[in-house]
Amino acid sequence: MTKTNRKIQEIIGNLRLIWKEPLLFISILAIFYFLLTFVTFPLFQVFKNSLIINKQLDFSNYLAIFSKRYYFQPFLNSMILGICTATIGTIVGFIFAYALTRTTLPFKNFFRLTAIFPIISPPFVVALAAILLFGRAGSLTPILIKIIGKYSIYGLGGLILVETIAYSPTAFLVLYGILQAIDPALEEASMDLGASRAKVFSTITLPLATPGIASAWLLVFIQSMADFGNPMVISGDFRVLSVQAFLQITGMYDLPRGSTLAILLLLPTLTAFFLQKYWVSRKSYVTVTGKPTGATIKRLEWYIKAPVYTCCVLFTGIVFLFYGMLVYGSFQTLWGVNATLTLKNYVEMFQVGKDYLIDSLTLSTVATPITGLLGMFLAFLIVRKKFIGRGLMEFVSMLTFAVPGTVVGIGYILAFNQKSILFPSVLTGTAWIVITLLIFRNMPVGIRSGIAALQQIDPSIEEASTDLGADSNTTFRRITLPMIAPAFFSGLAYSFVKAMTAISAVIFVVSGKWNLITVAVLGFVDNAQYAQAAAMSLLLILIVMAALGIIQLVVNRIGKGMRAVDIVG
Repeated sequence: MTKTNRKIQEIIGNLRLIWKEPLLFISILAIFYFLLTFVTFPLFQVFKNSLIINKQLDFSNYLAIFSKRYYFQPFLNSMILGICTATIGTIVGFIFAYALTRTTLPFKNFFRLTAIFPIISPPFVVALAAILLFGRAGSLTPILIKIIGKYSIYGLGGLILVETIAYSPTAFLVLYGILQAIDPALEEASMDLGASRAKVFSTITLPLATPGIASAWLLVFIQSMADFGNPMVISGDFRVLSVQAFLQITGMYDLPRGSTLAILLLLPTLTAFFLQKYWVSRKSYVTVTGKPTGATIKRLEWYIKAPVYTCCVLFTGIVFLFYGMLVYGSFQTLWGVNATLTLKNYVEMFQVGKDYLIDSLTLSTVATPITGLLGMFLAFLIVRKKFIGRGLMEFVSMLTFAVPGTVVGIGYILAFNQKSILFPSVLTGTAWIVITLLIFRNMPVGIRSGIAALQQIDPSIEEASTDLGADSNTTFRRITLPMIAPAFFSGLAYSFVKAMTAISAVIFVVSGKWNLITVAVLGFVDNAQYAQAAAMSLLLILIVMAALGIIQLVVNRIGKGMRAVDIVG
C-alpha cells in the first residue's frame, strides 16, 4: 500500500469514528462556524473594505498610503517603537529571569511579583502615571528640568519608557520558563573545566536560551505594534498606526482608509506571529532532562551580581514609583493645581463611573467562563481528536492573538453592523458584540494552556472511559476537564484580566448602552482629569487582583482535591 493510500485510509477511518459520535461531529461543525463567523469574517471585511470603493476594486487607498508621507510615517514610527520596546523589554526580562534562576537574589518571590505586576493593569495606566510624574505639571518635572533642561514626555522616548514597563513582564515570563528548564549543572561543569564566566554565558547559557529570547522579542514586538492605549495618551506628535487607524474612522469617518491603515498594521504583527509560532517554536535546545530546577549557580562574581541586582532593584523601584504615583495622584484635589488631599475623586468616580464598572463586570463575567470552556474544548479536539481541518482549526483559533486590537475592532464594526449570510442579526450597539469580541480575542491563551496540560496527560485514561461506553463529550466533561482544571482556571484568570483591561478593540464596539471602565478612564485622561483617572484605574486594579485571588484559591482547592482522589492512580 502506498503512502497516499494509507493516508486516505487513515482519513476515512477518522471520519467513521467521528460519524459514530453525532454530538462530537456537530460540535466540530459548530466550532468551525464560530471561527469562520467571529474570526475570519471580520478580518475579511477589513481587507474587503480597504479594496472596494463604490462597489468597485480600487487600490487608491494603498497608493495614497505608500505615496504620501503623512500616511506612511505612522507605519515607520510603529516599527521603530516596536523594535526599541521589544529590544529593551527583552533585555530587562532576561536580566530579571537570570537573577531569579541563576543567582541567590534575596526576596525572590517579591521580585517575581513585581516583575509581572504591570500585566494586571491596563497598559495605558503606565502612561497615565508617566504624565503624573513627568508631564507638564508632573511631580518630578521641576527637578528634571534643573538637571537636564527642558524635555517632553510626549513622543517616542516616553512611549518606549511606558511600553517597556508594560510589556517587559511578557518577556520575563517566557525567559523565566526557558532559563528554569536549563540545568545549572551544565554551567557549573564548564566552570570546573576552567571556562570563565563570560565564556560559559556566551557558549552555554545564551545559546540554550536563544529560542526563548527570540520568542520573547517577537511577542513584545507584537504587543507594542498593537498597543493603542499608551500612544493614545502619550504619543504627542509621534503618530503610530493603531491610533491613526482609530482617528481615521472616528474622526474622519473614512472606513476604507482606516481599514487600509489597519491592514498595514496587520502585516508586521502577523509576520512576527508566524516567526514566533512556526520558526522559533521548532527550535529547541534540550539539556539533560528539560525539567525545571530550583538550583542556582553558586559561584557568581561580584561584577555579575552587582549589575544584575542593580537592574532588578531599579526596575522594581520604577514600578513602585509609577503605581505609587497613581495612589498619590488619586487623592489630589486637582492635579497640577491643587495638591490638597481629598476623597472627592473617589466619590465622583463612583457617581460618574458606576455604570461603566457594572457594565465591565457584567460583560467580563459573562465572557470569561465561555472563553475558558471553549478554549479547553478546542484544545481537547486539537490534541485528542483526528479529523479533517484540525490544523486549520488550530491556526484560525490562534489568529486573534496576532491580530492587533484595532484591526479586530474595525472588523467587528464592519462585519456586524448589518445582517449577513453568516450571521442574520445586527450586533452593533448590543452587549453581545462586546462579549463575542472578548471571547474570541482572549481564547488563544486558554487554548495554548489547555494543549500544554493535555500533552502531559496519558491518553489511555480517556481511552479507558471510551472503552467503557462514554462518548467524547462525556469523557471531556467528566474525565479530561477535571484533570486540566489548573490550566482551565489559568485561562479563566487571563481572560478575566484581559476582558477588564481591554481597550484597543472594544473602543470601536462600545455604545451608549454598554460601555467599559477602561473607556471611562481614557475619557478622564483626554479631559485632563488625571486625579479621577488615577482613582478609577486603582479601582480597576483592585478588582482584578481580587478576582485573581479568588481564582487562585479555587485552583489550589481543586489541586488538593485531585491529589487526594489521585485520579492518575
